[in-house]
Amino acid sequence: MPRSNRPRGHKPGADGGDDTDLSSLLSGWRRTEVRRDGQWHVQPVPAAQALKNYVCPGCGLQVVPGVAHIVAWRGDGVLGDGADIAARRHWHSHCWKIK
Repeated sequence: MPRSNRPRGHKPGADGGDDTDLSSLLSGWRRTEVRRDGQWHVQPVPAAQALKNYVCPGCGLQVVPGVAHIVAWRGDGVLGDGADIAARRHWHSHCWKIK
């Protein structure tokens, strides 16, 4: 009988736990950057996935839906990864570059 290459394990998000939000944020194109104010985890958001309005902490203007931008959160916070991810912010790409 031919072998099937389909995964048969646990489906992500099936248990409905809080770890699914954390793991989805930590996966993908995330990178770590060191800035003068500490270590940051940075993940780009493509225009197709930008669905909500956010306020950019760099310039104070709106990051509107359909605009590619950056999500950044502390990588060296003392309260742990969960608190750092809860405090993440959406930045215009240009504002993040000049931060």
